[in-house]
Formats: sequence, C-alpha cells, structure tokens
Amino acid sequence: MGYIAVVGAGSWGTTLANLLGEKGFDVSLWAYEKELADEINRTNTNSIYLPGIPLSSNIEVTNDLRDIFKKARYVLSAVPTQFTRPVFKEAASSIPKDAVIVSVSKGIEHGSLLTVSGILKELIDRRIAVLSGPSFAEEVIKKMPTAVTVAVEDHDTGLLLQDVFNTDYFRVYTNTDVLGVELGGALKNVMAIASGISDGLGLGTSTRAALITRGLAEMIRLAVALGAREKTFGGLSGLGDLVLTCTGTLSRNYTVGYKLGRGANLHEIISSMKMVAEGVATSKSAYALSEKHNVDMPIVEQIHQVINEGKNPVQAVKDLMSRSLKSEY
Repeated sequence: MGYIAVVGAGSWGTTLANLLGEKGFDVSLWAYEKELADEINRTNTNSIYLPGIPLSSNIEVTNDLRDIFKKARYVLSAVPTQFTRPVFKEAASSIPKDAVIVSVSKGIEHGSLLTVSGILKELIDRRIAVLSGPSFAEEVIKKMPTAVTVAVEDHDTGLLLQDVFNTDYFRVYTNTDVLGVELGGALKNVMAIASGISDGLGLGTSTRAALITRGLAEMIRLAVALGAREKTFGGLSGLGDLVLTCTGTLSRNYTVGYKLGRGANLHEIISSMKMVAEGVATSKSAYALSEKHNVDMPIVEQIHQVINEGKNPVQAVKDLMSRSLKSEY
C-alpha cells in the first residue's frame, strides 16, 4: 500500500504508526532513544509510552533519522514543537521531493512564534498538512471511536490523506484552514492548564465552564487576527479539542495545571512526566503573539505569568475575576 515515515516514537507518534501499520502500510518509525527503537523491534511494544499494547508487525523502528525516508510517500512529524526545527533541519535533504509532510504536533515555537507548518515551510519545500482534533493516544490505540480533522490547502491532497488515516474507529474530516486548525490545537493546551489549575484549587465545574467558554473566545480573537477562519474554532480542532483537554484527566496539560493548583512545583511536575506537555512552552509563545498583535487574552496572560514568572495560581484567579466589567461580545 505504500511507505510512511513517522518521526517521533512518543505515545501519539507510536499510536498513529500502529494505526497505519494495521491498515497495511509499511511504516518506518524514528525513535530518539536507541534503546526504545531496539525494544519495539524486539518485542513489538513501547513500554515507555504505551506499556502493554501490542503493536503492528508492519512497523520498523530505527534510531537513524535519515534512514526512514528512503521510500516515504507520507512523512508524519510527531516530535514536540520546540524540537521540530533541529530535527527537520537535519532530515530535510533526505525527504523525497514528492512526499507530503503531516504535522501531528500542537504548539507554537519560541522566538519565531510559528506553528509547526510554518517551521516546516521555512525548512522544506514540500506539501504540508496538519492532523488535529480531540484525541488521546491511550484511547485511540484501544480503538475507541475518535473524530479528527486533516487540514491542507490543496483539497485533493486532503482527500488522499483522509483516505490514508480513516478507519472504522478513527473518522477523519477535511479542512483547508491549516493555520486555524493548528492554532486550535496549540492554544487549547494553554487553556487546559488553566482548567487543571481551577480543578486543583477546587473551584468547581461552573468555573471550568467559564474558563472553557472565555478561553475559546480568546483563541478565536488571536486566530482571526492572524488570518485564520473563525468557523474552524466551532469544529473538532477548536471546541472539540478544547473540551477534551480541559476536562479529560488523560491530558498532560490539564495534569500540569491540576498539580500546580494543588501546590506542586512546576519543575518537579515536568521532571516527573515521561511526555511533553506542549502547553507549558506554548504559554510563553501565545502570550508573545497576543502582545505582538495587540489581542486581549487575559487567561493566556495569567497562565503565562504562572508558568514563566512564578505567579501564585490563587492570585491569578483573583486577577482574572477582578478585571474591569465589559460586554460579552
């Protein structure tokens, strides 16, 4: 059926590699850790990120980044956003010219303030798509019904990718608003930290509902200012993903926020996690974007101060609630 290269053997990269392998594709999976690559090849399991789950025999894992692209028709970028540039700068010359690159990471790069597709466009002249939506790897790997969006500017490429990824438990919709889909996936992680803090402080479900609703309003304001479509944020990659990560305890970003709300130290929280909570880094980039484009994002501002300036979460809540009164719209 074809060859697919997956860059990044974390929980999401491994889950999508497995989905594609079970569909009959030959999948080359790159793992940063040589020990992990050897383990998956030897046991067909990923004990670090998806313990106890048997993986497709169509997956071949390597620690050699350039080795996975030889015949790749599609390339999945599943590395954390802040590592995308160095990894693909090294890989760029090895990726076939007719390959389509699909980003499945959700973040905004420090400094450049680019989403992953923006980073990739700077490095590689290839067609670039984004796969996003409300999806936990731990549930998808168990074939729990999930719906996501694949976004690419070229409609025909979108139809091809829709067919590549769609299964009887993983339903794929198409969209042409690449930036909007990416911003939804990135910004909801910051809101999930806020939601986790709220729950960690014991503030109740009314508070959480307010955070989700006003958080969505902030996301839309920034996205529209950057040229994305407002309509995208009523869909899977916007509201859908926001609700999931703000309420689901499997969310890494929610977990970071919850522990902060319970009084834990950020450094200790991050050190204890096997996987990256993208919202931690994105909080700084999202705040910088709001400042650059003069967009009012009070929740993002408070989470930025909690994460990057050590502000007390209780004080952050007080400051949010004591802002000057205004119309909802």
